[in-house]
Amino acid sequence: MAPSTLMSLLLFPLILPLSYAATFDIVNQCSYTVWAAAVPGGGRQLNNGETWTINVNAGTTGARVWARTGCNFDSSGHGSCETGDCNGLLECQVYGKPPNTLAEFALNQFQNLDFIDISLVDGFNVPMDFSPTGGCAGGIQCLADINGQCPAVLKAPGGCNNPCTVFKTDEYCCNSGSCGPSDYSKFFKGLCPDVYSYPKDDQNSTVVFTCPGGTNYKVVFCP
Repeated sequence: MAPSTLMSLLLFPLILPLSYAATFDIVNQCSYTVWAAAVPGGGRQLNNGETWTINVNAGTTGARVWARTGCNFDSSGHGSCETGDCNGLLECQVYGKPPNTLAEFALNQFQNLDFIDISLVDGFNVPMDFSPTGGCAGGIQCLADINGQCPAVLKAPGGCNNPCTVFKTDEYCCNSGSCGPSDYSKFFKGLCPDVYSYPKDDQNSTVVFTCPGGTNYKVVFCP
């Protein structure tokens, strides 16, 4: 599968009415509360040690799971978060606001394979592990203290921004033409070698992992 095709599967949501499904267990092992978010899926407050399980339709593309931090919601599910906020809703309907560490996936694609990755293209807020729970070996981790080592210009409350959010230039956002790794993307890649570190990092196939369709997964915050 061409890199551009794969990236389109990871970035643009599409849900097809197929008969299979994958289960995702989203676990908070952070010492603090996070507000888990998923598109598709919604959102849920997770205290330390709690798990939220979601079922995702086969054929889903452009999907992601992330943690929100520093949130405050009222009884109607409206409020805001310091990182990862999704238009002020507990039940996310859109992607979150950077910075946020992302578990991205597309299910039952080329040769009925699932494609999964961890992306720091939207920056970093909490460490993450994204792994299959059976029937497929391997997984992806980003465990480094990126917030503690974040370059001063990228620092944000509760996280470490990606350079596109800060500078808004094509050099970092890769909106047109070709762009390569920058000193900032190399900072992320150096601490978490298996992650997407900038938008065209899909040219490096080691950041994308595949499993057979029908595999179930676990996303762990602060593993």
